[in-house]
Amino acid sequence: MFLAALSFAYFAKALSGSYMKSTITQLERRFDIPSYLIGIIDGSFEIGNLLVIAFVSYFCAKLHRPKIIAIGCILMSFGTFLIAMPHFIIGRYKIETSIRSSVNSTNNLSPCPASSPESLWAGDRPSILPSRGCEKESSVSMWIYVLLGNILRGIGETPVQPLGISYIDDYAQSDNAALYIGCVQTISIIGPVFGYLLGSLCAKIYVDIGYVDMETITITPGDARWVGAWWLGYLIAGAITLMSAVPFWFLPKSLPMPVEKHDTNCTPESENHSFKHPFTEFVPTLKSLLGNPVYTIYLCVTIVQFNSLIGMVTYKPKYIEQHYGQSASKANFLMGMINIPAVALGMFSGGVVMKKYKLTIMGAAKFAFGTSLLGYFLSLIFFAMGCENAKVAGITVSYSGYVIPLYIFLSGLDKWDPVCGENGITYVSPCLAGCNSSTGSGKNTVFNNCKCLAVANTQPGNLTATLGQCPHRDSCEKVFPYFLAMSVLSSFIISLGGTPGFMLLVRCIKPELKSLALGIHTLATRTLAGIPAPIYFGAIIDTTCLKWGYKMCGGRGACRIYDTSAYRYLQDGFILTLHAVSMGIVFIFRPTLVSQDYKKKGNRMDSVKYQFATEWSQVGNDKQFACLL
Repeated sequence: MFLAALSFAYFAKALSGSYMKSTITQLERRFDIPSYLIGIIDGSFEIGNLLVIAFVSYFCAKLHRPKIIAIGCILMSFGTFLIAMPHFIIGRYKIETSIRSSVNSTNNLSPCPASSPESLWAGDRPSILPSRGCEKESSVSMWIYVLLGNILRGIGETPVQPLGISYIDDYAQSDNAALYIGCVQTISIIGPVFGYLLGSLCAKIYVDIGYVDMETITITPGDARWVGAWWLGYLIAGAITLMSAVPFWFLPKSLPMPVEKHDTNCTPESENHSFKHPFTEFVPTLKSLLGNPVYTIYLCVTIVQFNSLIGMVTYKPKYIEQHYGQSASKANFLMGMINIPAVALGMFSGGVVMKKYKLTIMGAAKFAFGTSLLGYFLSLIFFAMGCENAKVAGITVSYSGYVIPLYIFLSGLDKWDPVCGENGITYVSPCLAGCNSSTGSGKNTVFNNCKCLAVANTQPGNLTATLGQCPHRDSCEKVFPYFLAMSVLSSFIISLGGTPGFMLLVRCIKPELKSLALGIHTLATRTLAGIPAPIYFGAIIDTTCLKWGYKMCGGRGACRIYDTSAYRYLQDGFILTLHAVSMGIVFIFRPTLVSQDYKKKGNRMDSVKYQFATEWSQVGNDKQFACLL
């Protein structure tokens, strides 16, 4: 029953966490913020963990663990509801567009604003200054509520993993513990499947659905200005998380101990005995834990790997959108239906392999490292799966000699109202495409007599342009399926070592330090990876922006289009570099740790004896030495 309750709690927290990542581009556009700021919001979840995880992992392990987990689930649900709150207190989403939705006949007015050069030039770009129609919203930026809600989610999630996993490991038989933890980890991977699918569904729905006439909306879900109903998914995720708290209130504090654990030095009873002086024992206990060389090196390796993993997962939907021209809805759907199930299957398969072949600690370490190394080599192929930059006049391609008057250029410089010309080139706005009239209304608007298209085609005539950015070339569409296939394969192989690697962490420490070790591991990885990785990956992505949007009340907003080649090389390069560093740490410190361990035992080994280290360690019953190997 505890396994079922914990699995559901893992499912709920994973669903809300993955839904947060699926809404990254939606939040960027809705609150007009850059990627690095979204990284701060995403990392705020780890900040919430940082505030309480050491306390929860050590002191709450002595209390009623199921009820502590229930309280955490309630806090998570309240935090999720808080994230959705800005939608109900902020104004309606205003799209920056020059299209008149009410016009349904031929319109001979120019798409360019009727302004003189003198009125446009004020010593700065017009977009930096507040517009006349500027309406101040709230003195507090709305994204602050999202930040605070995510911090509360992090606080609530803190006791779920360390207390839940240690509870299973205390009361399950040793042979079954790996399989049980593998099941929990698998369920935690299934949660993101539904999280991304929920994100895909909400991204299709317009943010102000029910409040606006959809016939007046001139953009589609594939447009860089589209914002989906991001708030709706948080209400659903919050309700599910609240439900996950219920079973834990009815579970006991402890269960009957398995027979093989009766003679261990550490039992829940002995842990309760040590609770007499918790504050005086905490520092020596922490020193003893960090003095374990295996645990310390494992911690360093996972911190580096988590930087790579979190950076990739956080911005992967955005990468698919920007690089391959997919909508946010489709990117989330592919993540949920193709990529995440591969990870879930890999995690579960790793647990099955460990149980079936009864892998020792050394076998688990080798298996985890081997799968990580193979996945690294497969990931190198991503560098070859690129697409050319979208052709945008004045940004990635020239105007082919056509000169636009300065005052018109300045008036359109801050706009992002793209149209696709018949020549296959995207123009930032109808004005900058040289169009002087339009027909139709709303999404069916067509712009006529676009002079820039005629020059680019070297053909005079009444060339037209339609709303929206031009689609990617067929060559890019052909590369995309191969990218998905390689992404699935590499994710599966790397995740195979997830469960064996986790069991390596649990088994290489003293039984009485399990809860603290898991808590410190989670604390370190989230503090040194979960918080900084989304921020600096977001800052890296921001450097590749080619065209920024601007807020109505002045200031830079969200990015509209990126240099996809630079985006690919920088992001994939950082991911693979971090992965390589983590494997390098293993190679560098492995002989040092083995040498230090033998000095403690007063043993000397030559190269021949070193080959039989495993048998020696088994005879000596030295669990730590087996971990070192």
